[in-house]
Order: sequence, then C-alpha cells, then structure tokens
Amino acid sequence: KRQVRTVRDVVGDDFIIIYRLSMLDLHESGSSWKEIEHHAKEIERAGASIISTGIGWHEVRVPTIASVVPPAAFTWVTKRLKQAVDIPLITSNRINSPELAEQCLQHGDADMVSMARPFLADSEFVYKAANNQSPLINKCIACNQGCLDRVFKGQRATCMVNPRAAYEIEFPLGKIENQRTIIIIGLGVAGLSCAYYSALRGHHVVAYDRGNLGGQFNLAAEIPGKHDYIDTVRYFEAQLSLLGVEVHRNHEVGFEELRELYADAVVFATGVHPRMPDIEGIDHFSVMDYETAITEKSSIGDKVAIIGAVGIGFDVAEMLVPVDESKESWYRKWGIDTRYENRGGLLEADLGQSVDMEQTVNNEHERTVYLLQRKQSKPGSHLARTTGWIRRLSLRKAGVIMLSGVSYQKIDEFGLHIRYHGEARTLAVDHVIVCAGQASEDALYRQLSKIGQPTHVIGGAKKATELDAETAIRQGMELAYKL
Repeated sequence: KRQVRTVRDVVGDDFIIIYRLSMLDLHESGSSWKEIEHHAKEIERAGASIISTGIGWHEVRVPTIASVVPPAAFTWVTKRLKQAVDIPLITSNRINSPELAEQCLQHGDADMVSMARPFLADSEFVYKAANNQSPLINKCIACNQGCLDRVFKGQRATCMVNPRAAYEIEFPLGKIENQRTIIIIGLGVAGLSCAYYSALRGHHVVAYDRGNLGGQFNLAAEIPGKHDYIDTVRYFEAQLSLLGVEVHRNHEVGFEELRELYADAVVFATGVHPRMPDIEGIDHFSVMDYETAITEKSSIGDKVAIIGAVGIGFDVAEMLVPVDESKESWYRKWGIDTRYENRGGLLEADLGQSVDMEQTVNNEHERTVYLLQRKQSKPGSHLARTTGWIRRLSLRKAGVIMLSGVSYQKIDEFGLHIRYHGEARTLAVDHVIVCAGQASEDALYRQLSKIGQPTHVIGGAKKATELDAETAIRQGMELAYKL
C-alpha cells in the first residue's frame, strides 16, 4: 500500500497505475477471500487506477492457462471482487477470441480483459477484431509449446501457430519480385503453413490433399482439452481462400500426374502414418492404430491396453477415460472452490494433500486403461515442461494404470501378454491400441526426386521421429522464405 501511494505521489493524478493482485492463489497457504477483499480496498485507497487479476502460482498443481483449462474459467473471481471495489478490474486467463472477451464484459465479469499469448498468435488481433474479421484471427490454442516451454529452456519465445512471432526481422513481410509456381502435396499443418507463407510472399500456390485440410491436427482436436486445435486449421483455410491459393481436396496426386504438372518447386508435406511394432499377433482383430482409435472411438471396448506412452499415447488415454467437460466438473476435478470458503480457493478435500506421481490410483471407473512403455523411465517424463505434469496427473486422477519397463510378448484372444518386472502377465483387454511412433509418408517424394524434379520435403514426411507441430509449422514457413 505504501509503495502504491508513493508512486501516486510521484506520477500525479493523471497517470494510470495498474496493480496485479492474486485473487485466487490455489494454494493451501494462500489468502482467504476476506483478505483478498481487504487487500483490494487498501490498494484502491492508496491510489491504484486499475486492479488486474492474478490466478495461481507456478508452485501449485492446478492448471491455470493450459489448453485443458475451460475458456474464461476464472472470470468468476474478478466478478466477485467487483462488488467490493469501485475502480475498474481486469480479468484474465484462457480468453482467446473477441467473442469470448465481449461475453466476459457483457456478463459483468470485469471492466477489461487481459491477453498475452493471443497477441503472440496474432499481432493484428485488435485490428481484426475492430474490423469484424474474427475468422482471420490466428487464435492462441494454449499449447505453451512456442512460448513458455521455449522460455524455460532458455530459448527465444515465439508461437507454435505463428512462427514469425519474435522472428519478424528474420522473416519480414513483403512480396517477392519473381513470382514462382509452387505445388504443395499434403495439407497438414506443415503444408498449410508453407502454402500460406508462400502465397503471402506472392507465389502462385497449388495445393493438394488426399483428404481434408488439417492432417494430424484433426485428430488432436478430438482429444479432450484440445478442441481449440481445429481453430488453427480453420485459420489457415480462411487465409488460403483470401490469398487465392488453389486448393484441391480429396485428390491423391500420383507420380504420372506430377510429371505432367508445371511447377518451379514441388513441396511434399505428406505427413506420417502410424508405425506398427514387430509383436507376435500384431495383426489380431483386437489391435488398432491410434488413428483408427481416434476416428472410431465409439467401437473401443471397456478394457484397453495402449502400447506406447509418448504424447499420442497420452492423447488416446485422455480420450478413453470418462470426461465431463463442463466447467463445474472441471473445478471439482482440480479442487477449486468457486464459493471461496477456504484459503487459496481450494476445496476442503484438497487442502494439505500431495500427489504421489508413482502411486497408481485405484480404478473405480467404467473403463480400465493400461498405458505401457518399454522404457524404464516414468511414463510421460518426456512431455512438455509446462503441460506434462497436468497430463500425468490427469491420468492418475482418472485411474489409468501406467507401467514402465514392459516387454511385449504376444497378442491373442486372451489379451496382451507382457513381462513386467521379470514376471509374465496377461492383460485381458478388449482392444490393444498402438501408439508406438510414426513413419514418414515419403514414397512419392523419393520417387519424384530421382528424376531431377525441384523437390522439397517438410514436416513428418521429412522426419517422423520426435515430430511436433511447432517444428512442422516452422519448417513450412522457413521453406516458403527460401523458395
């Protein structure tokens, strides 16, 4: 309070002072609601112009900004404080569109809305919102991959869906002098990125996909907590239409057709297909790859074993466990007390509890899910720093049984036979879902490159191992600036 008053005395009455107040600590030692109100009133009396809402701390194990957090999940806290003070309040966290921001204001949740990552995703967010161009906004999907995850590794912050963010000097906007004809095969996010940036630079772009736009992002959007991923596909689709890119859907280009097409460069962004491990019985009727599992999830039985605890394995496990995606259910799951009767805004049952990440939760759910890996390391240890703990903890809460150091023996009518800690076990499951990595779809690229055509390859078609969307989208942009 003294510091705010001192600043006010120095800057005068016409200077705006915004004070950041943690309104929901989500920690057992956090402030009570009475203390929050008292704090806010004292800051108002001291001369602050505006109070901005802070949610949670890095130390707490409750997600606050990741994609699993429902849209505008914490505006109720700001709305509650509005009854206690007269100065304007700013609300924040997981608000990524003009429509959602307007909804918060119209409902009286706050006087203003704070955004950060959405401006990394699209620096023209405000301009497009003001000009009724919301479909052209590149929305933040709260993945954290390009921003926070990079910062925690000492790298320059950028954005997965907007790789030019913080790289504007290296990749300036502007048309090239010599327009070229670029053919792009495959319109997953790597191909979409390359098509968009190539057209933005003035090239004539013709793009083909054997299905629809989006590739692996269409699968990701089916996973609970990742529904916003489809907005990235829609953004690219809208931009390609605006830029006049010639898009051919449901058109599988063959070698002979490509030989007849004129192009200064052919870009292969044909993606990946699931890799099937060499296990006896891998062709058993109970086995399916992750693509089939996601697209035909209604056919999956009540007892499931997932081979491979990589990111896709976690995706499939999250899809299979029962999920009530209402806000109320999400608050209960993470122990958030929206009545704010306890310190830190936590439910009584969550106060003082810690989670043992090695402990397997007793499974009382309808479906039994095993998540298996050959490596001895903890399942999910490779996941992103800012979101991996959320995914591991979510599956523990859901009763998923995670086993490391597994040796796969065979698959038959009795289930999946494994060796675990040196002992033979049979997991009597209805289905075995394979999430054991991916292989590049590069046959057409290799065939065409042999006859001297000017070819390029990006994304999963270039390297399937350790592929991530940030790399794929960035490769698409970087190649567009080289063509």
